[in-house]
Amino acid sequence: MIYEDFASAQSFFLWSTFAVALVMGAVVNKTNFCTMGAVSDWVNMGDTGRLRAWVLAIAVGVLGVMALEAAGMVNVTSTFPPYRQANLVWLENVLGGVLFGIGMTLASGCGNKTLIRIGGGNLKSVMVLGVIGLIAYFMINPFPGSDQTLYSTLFYSWTNPAAVALSTNQDLGAMLFSDNVATGRMVMGGIVGVLLLAWAFKSADFRGNFDNILGGLVVGLAVLAAWYVTSNIAVNADGEMMSLQTYVQEWDMYAPADAVKPAAAGPLASQSFTFINPMGQTLGYATSGFDRTLLTFGIMALAGVIAGSLLWSLISRSFRIEWFASAGDFVNHLIGAILMGFGGVLAMGCTIGQGITGFSTLALGSILTFIAIVVGSAATMKVQYFLMMRG
Repeated sequence: MIYEDFASAQSFFLWSTFAVALVMGAVVNKTNFCTMGAVSDWVNMGDTGRLRAWVLAIAVGVLGVMALEAAGMVNVTSTFPPYRQANLVWLENVLGGVLFGIGMTLASGCGNKTLIRIGGGNLKSVMVLGVIGLIAYFMINPFPGSDQTLYSTLFYSWTNPAAVALSTNQDLGAMLFSDNVATGRMVMGGIVGVLLLAWAFKSADFRGNFDNILGGLVVGLAVLAAWYVTSNIAVNADGEMMSLQTYVQEWDMYAPADAVKPAAAGPLASQSFTFINPMGQTLGYATSGFDRTLLTFGIMALAGVIAGSLLWSLISRSFRIEWFASAGDFVNHLIGAILMGFGGVLAMGCTIGQGITGFSTLALGSILTFIAIVVGSAATMKVQYFLMMRG
């Protein structure tokens, strides 16, 4: 996908993201694909249907990335965010994952589910989106008149020193096959992907549930589609094929005088779906007066999922306005949103961003985050059940 000018390439980059997210939003609404619901069904009822749908999405991502990377069709090493970075921030992955798991349980859904609920008319989720967005924004961006962020103030001094500097990238293929990384990535991708796929389809109930299979398959394919598109858009700069990120980094040398330069080059790297940091990006975009230099993949993904969910809710006539049932319901959602904002940025992703997108790269940090989210969510449900029984 080569374009003769940056504006056309960027336009395709953004609108293709919206289109894939639109499909994903509609299908997730239709199939009730929900990662928090997956943990809830498993913990409270012993039903693994939606958990297997989540695992199917991961398997599709892992096997797809393995095949596409081996064919040289995707770049999942130099990405935004850097899942495979050599610096393993394990404490942030685990702590952030646990906080996110607790938060999504209190707020009745993960970041993606929050967007799906908004599309279905849930006003509670609008509040959750706003709170997550505010925290996510200031976790990364400094407070007005300061050089301090929430992350640097609350976390950096004690979480960052625990990071481990690896001699390789942190994906399983590179760590276990450092002498032949390409082969290692194929081997580990094949083994992990097939095992996940086998577990998902081991259940006869799952094999007979069209919605669970469709939901897992489409979410996994959407993650792959985004990896493919964002890895393959290039600009013809005087005969040299340049990625969008590289073009912006060399802006003064190649861009015409009337071209509009994006605010940052990083968000133009290859990437796939994640939803917590984009909520902060969306807040920044809105408060800037919709400055188009701030428009990113994440913002378009967020808008696409909401639009897709709204479209399906209108088609299926399931659109319903919903508000808080009580003051306690409001407090739970507020606390949940706060924890998801902190946890999602700290862990560098959510149940989609780390649990599927990051996991598809087989990054150890992503796998740790996935486990921590499930543990945090499951433990919270157990505590909620205990308190309910006591009451």
